[in-house]
Amino acid sequence: MNPLSLRGLVRRRVYIPYARIPAGEMVELAGRGSTYVTDTPGPSPDSPTILLLHAVGCTGLLTWFPAIEPLSRRFRVVTMDQRWHGRGIQSDEFSLYDCADDVAALIDELDLRDVIVAGFSMGSIIAQRVWRQHGDKIDGLVLCATTDRFRSTLPERLFHAGLEAAMVGARGVSRSRTAVRASRQAARTLDLAPSDMHDWVLQEFRSTSPWAVGQAVAALGRHHSRPWLSRIDVPTAVVVTLHDRVLPPDNQIALARRIPGATIHDIEAGHAACVLEAEKFVPALVEAAVTVNARRRDFTRQRAAKPRSSETA
Repeated sequence: MNPLSLRGLVRRRVYIPYARIPAGEMVELAGRGSTYVTDTPGPSPDSPTILLLHAVGCTGLLTWFPAIEPLSRRFRVVTMDQRWHGRGIQSDEFSLYDCADDVAALIDELDLRDVIVAGFSMGSIIAQRVWRQHGDKIDGLVLCATTDRFRSTLPERLFHAGLEAAMVGARGVSRSRTAVRASRQAARTLDLAPSDMHDWVLQEFRSTSPWAVGQAVAALGRHHSRPWLSRIDVPTAVVVTLHDRVLPPDNQIALARRIPGATIHDIEAGHAACVLEAEKFVPALVEAAVTVNARRRDFTRQRAAKPRSSETA
């Protein structure tokens, strides 16, 4: 499908809420590479930070643009493009472990304080790993449309096993410049300012190559956090998408119940709720973030009284 017909289809069939798109910049993470970051100030200089991690095949802005302004009334709001997505770090391999380390590096680079990490779908998996690998750097989690494992059904297991085999067989492509050129060229395909939200959404969507999505999905298929979820000790909220056909709602609720003290904020919406049902998702996200932040203050005092070492991978 050519760009013009695709643009027309999106305009006719897809509701995209209007929101102001914050400007961002490339930020160099010491020894890791550079990634695209937006940093929206909160109501005061000492506002807590919410660091937003996006879904697979998206960018930081594409997943979170409807939520940034509402969140900024209470928080400093930071988004970043994950590896191989949008203008994120390009590397030989895609690894959830590396993505979590990138988040920690950004926290250090921007000198973020009172940090709540929120993730949607893939971003929620990376958020779990941020606690696992760098628990001392964060003070709360908001996990949206999340899971503790994939391959929970036979079709899922077959899909991920087949995709993983395909990605291993073609891994040499990632060591060339093909993936980099593909994603960068895709980002320039429409070359439009975000005055028309549908055009802007298409531009953001095209900035991640199908190859990168395949690598990320294969990595997600190896995720399994159930053995250590009960050790998460930061205030946590889980936003459950009750009509989700990608990540079963029962699995989302079961995950929340494995995390001590986690609150559940459910919405009658599907897996693309972050944008396509933003009118339902954003209020639940803000409620979850405010709940975590209220509990964060007690957690911070307790941690200051008794320092702990972070978990190791």
